[in-house]
Amino acid sequence: MSIKRHGVGPRLSQAAVHDNTVYLAGMVAGDPSADTKGQTEQILKKIDETLAAAGSHKSKLLSATVYLANMATYNDMNAAWDAWVDKSNTPARATVEARLASSKYLVEIMCVAAI
Repeated sequence: MSIKRHGVGPRLSQAAVHDNTVYLAGMVAGDPSADTKGQTEQILKKIDETLAAAGSHKSKLLSATVYLANMATYNDMNAAWDAWVDKSNTPARATVEARLASSKYLVEIMCVAAI
């Protein structure tokens, strides 16, 4: 089986496709000045774009891991998530509190989807 990579950079690829599965890198907001809900909305838009480039869609999400800098913002993240997620095809999901790569990031999301 071949592996196809999307958004290849010197350190990581935005997505890697193997067989009928696409693995997305952890994604953060392009504008980290936004609050948790705003950063989550930005990330979900990036996920939509990256999945589309790989030939997939949010309805095909298998799993998601959400990293929050502060678990007190869980409801704010969920407000954006709940408005976005395909309610008929919700993925397995874990949400954890973690120190992210930079203090300006409040949320990071990593996903796996079928093609």
